[in-house]
Amino acid sequence: MGKKVNITEVVLRDANQSQIATRMPRSDFEDILETMDQAGYYSMEVWGGATFDSCLRYLDEDPWERLRFIRSKVKNTKLQMLLRGQNILGYKHYSDDTVRAFVRKSVENGIDIIRIFDALNDPQNMAVAIDECLKAGGHAQGTICYTISPIHTFEKYVELGKKLEEMGCNSICIKDMAGIMSPQICYDLVSALKKNIGLPVYVHSHTTTGLASMTLLKAIEAGADGVDTAISIFSGGTSHPSTESLVYTLNEMDYDTGVKLDVCKKINDHFKPVQARFLKEGGLNPSVLTTKIDALNYQIPGGMLSNLISQLTAVDKLDKLDEVLIETPKVRKDMGYPPLVTPMSQMVGAQAVTNVLLGQRYKSISKEVKSYCRGEYGAPPAPISDELMKLALGDEKPYEGRYDDLIEPEIPGAKKYLGDLAESEEDVLSYVAFPQQAEAFLKKRREKKALKVSYTIREAE
Repeated sequence: MGKKVNITEVVLRDANQSQIATRMPRSDFEDILETMDQAGYYSMEVWGGATFDSCLRYLDEDPWERLRFIRSKVKNTKLQMLLRGQNILGYKHYSDDTVRAFVRKSVENGIDIIRIFDALNDPQNMAVAIDECLKAGGHAQGTICYTISPIHTFEKYVELGKKLEEMGCNSICIKDMAGIMSPQICYDLVSALKKNIGLPVYVHSHTTTGLASMTLLKAIEAGADGVDTAISIFSGGTSHPSTESLVYTLNEMDYDTGVKLDVCKKINDHFKPVQARFLKEGGLNPSVLTTKIDALNYQIPGGMLSNLISQLTAVDKLDKLDEVLIETPKVRKDMGYPPLVTPMSQMVGAQAVTNVLLGQRYKSISKEVKSYCRGEYGAPPAPISDELMKLALGDEKPYEGRYDDLIEPEIPGAKKYLGDLAESEEDVLSYVAFPQQAEAFLKKRREKKALKVSYTIREAE
């Protein structure tokens, strides 16, 4: 066989996040984990992104326990997670003590590879997480969020790649969250990174626009060391290229993926009834399974588009969608061309909706956009427009240094507040990340334990 290509299976994280809003409970995959471990994947993305929030908010699961369970069943395959740098898994910046503890505990609970990104591609927003991942013995994968704008050039991406290498990253990932990276651009970008840095390069893309399968193939031809795919029943649309299709193609081209297609069939057969249930019960909207070529014009990721549609539907203004799609790139330009990835996609999208619905640009500015203008999310890729800065901050001057240095340690106060409701450091971290959801979950857990003890005593009597 020829050159080795690593395959990362994303059905347990990004594929189900992209298609069914991360609503897959542990019961849907616990019986297939040992089979997945035999498939020959390089890694399985199983945690991070929206999984943490979704476990607490919708699934009544402890996200840490979910991770420990997966680790107990997956012995041979690396486990991978997505981390938003200083945002960890939330939507704001957290204190350095929180970021360090979260990263350390992620590795302790079973994560091997942490893909660390920042919504602004600001290296200082990734620095603490990268440093702690390396100290904890994890594999730190530094990330370049791909987007298109007048200021996002090959030179800038290569510069960021070099910086991430200097920071000690073990590998680099090009993250194309909107599926807008063309095959040729990907070939040229991977080639440029391979020429200029000495780290393995991975490529992540979504099939939103229909380009991703071709894009991943060109990435591999350019020398990419690995790519992300989803088992076929949860592939396509806003998800990712099909694992089986790409492995079949690479086998014919004499690449060595190590992935066994007969095992993939067992995995896919397991997930078929899961997908059918979500379709039947409405958790999977068929619209997310189609190709949306407009994303090439508006650069709006699939998840962000769904969000805009739901915001407009909630106020019975879906007829304004085209105006919002035209307004979104304008807001993005005013904000200095941030890549449209969490939390910037939510920020830009919500502001575009507000501008259109109020019939006047920036008549009302969200507190998140004001915080962004103040410098609380790091350095914007390009200067924010003077008009927006004036409307958002008035005469207030933006913060020049690293804003995170101003955030007081969060863990001591959380420990004190929770008291014996927290049974571990992981419980405290859950609360710091998502206070309301975690507190409700911990209280419910305590009630369940009390009921169980009461029931056991009655049984004994």
